[in-house]
Amino acid sequence: MIRRLCIVGVGLIGGSLARALREQGYCHHIVGCSRKADNLERAVELGVIDSYETNLAKAVTDADMVVVCVPMGAMGAVFRAIRSHLAADAVVTDAGSSKRSVIEAAQQAFDGLPPFLVPGHPIAGTERTGVDASFASLYRGRKVILTPTPNSAPQAVARVKAMWEASGAQLIEMAPDHHDEVLAATSHLPHMLAYNLVDMLGTMQQRREMFRYAAGGFRDFTRIASSDPVMWHDICLANSDALLAAVDGFAASLAELRTAIADGDSETLMDCFTRAKTLRDAHIELDAP
Repeated sequence: MIRRLCIVGVGLIGGSLARALREQGYCHHIVGCSRKADNLERAVELGVIDSYETNLAKAVTDADMVVVCVPMGAMGAVFRAIRSHLAADAVVTDAGSSKRSVIEAAQQAFDGLPPFLVPGHPIAGTERTGVDASFASLYRGRKVILTPTPNSAPQAVARVKAMWEASGAQLIEMAPDHHDEVLAATSHLPHMLAYNLVDMLGTMQQRREMFRYAAGGFRDFTRIASSDPVMWHDICLANSDALLAAVDGFAASLAELRTAIADGDSETLMDCFTRAKTLRDAHIELDAP
């Protein structure tokens, strides 16, 4: 049980965690914190949180679990603001999509890696944002990756695991660099492609009515381009090394596909499409409930 849970950033991710834990009766009190009081008032109105503070120091006071759900670029400022105000039994975790940058921000803010810090990343979400988009079943059956530091206390790791398990999530532990490499290829790169494709077609829209003729495949592929631009801007910069490697790999593969199309290379095209279908179908089967 969590005595007092502090959610810093009560949007889709933080709000859904609060809803899930409340549904399970896992928290005695949930306090939300962000810069905008109107969003927090809405969260209280929806029953997502019990109370709120716009002051970080006050928000974390007496909290035994603090979950930081803010854009990557704001992590360091949050850590600096709370460092002298945490309870003696507090555990701090986060929901950031790049773990190396979170660890570096924490190391600078806390003058070293504290035992109460357990970095994490829920592999769940939608293109919608804000507390109104949150729902209790978001993490049910979904993966949450924890990347404990060498200094993370076993008791702190166990408490973070228990919290996410209470939300219905499946826990995985992974090294931070490996996490960033995997997520760059499977999450960050697809978002960049979706944003770039829509932006490119927006330029072409000036001459042609591109979007009028967009079919279901276009809508499915570009759905994630409706995600929060600030969040993805920060992820690009926070995980730039791994993302650049993924972009370069994709660019090389796309160049090979272009050559096959230009050369009328039927065999290469069919091999590529067949391999991709086989892999995609196998992936879906593995993840099916």
